[in-house]
Amino acid sequence: MSDESRPLLRVVRGNPDDTELAVLTAVVSALAAAPVSTDEPVARSRWGAPQLRQQLRPGPGAWQFSGR
Repeated sequence: MSDESRPLLRVVRGNPDDTELAVLTAVVSALAAAPVSTDEPVARSRWGAPQLRQQLRPGPGAWQFSGR
């Protein structure tokens, strides 16, 4: 049997109705269409990293350093 002539799903036990088969087909199709997970690390934004913030300097003119 070639892959094209084989059915996508085959019921081995039970007697599912049309609705149950439709739901099962939708779930299997969604899983097959999902992107394959690669083990590459996800690039994260460093925008809020604490290492990028300067320490607050209390005293005269401190408001100037709060925005830097």
